[in-house]
Amino acid sequence: MTYIPFTIERIFNAPIATVWKAITDKKQMKKWYFDVSDFKPELGFEFSFEGNNEDRVYVHLCKVVDVVEGKKIAYSWKYKGYAGISFVSFELFEEGKKTRLKLAHDGIESIAVNGPDFAKENFIQGWTAIIGKSLKEYLEK
Repeated sequence: MTYIPFTIERIFNAPIATVWKAITDKKQMKKWYFDVSDFKPELGFEFSFEGNNEDRVYVHLCKVVDVVEGKKIAYSWKYKGYAGISFVSFELFEEGKKTRLKLAHDGIESIAVNGPDFAKENFIQGWTAIIGKSLKEYLEK
């Protein structure tokens, strides 16, 4: 089965090194993303975090699958006790003194089989809020 990845792009008024640090430093990630167990932009590094929907808590299990220092990080994204695996990538592009970030989430359909909480629309809303609002506010504060 072929999946169509969800992608979102935003331009931030911040240099690429600042954006890279925000998406790869555990302390900074906690301020705009999730409270990850630990994080290192190293191939094979595994991390986890909890996310919830109302009273339901979901444990996200992730593993770094691609790193291009200062430019790209990608990791697997699955849920403890649930079927399916997807992949999230963050790519950075210099745009003068600004940075364009392209996020792609591929394979959401393989997770969506687990029920309404895992619907692609929820991921679209979530990433739009995380990248378009939380990260933007964090970087441009």
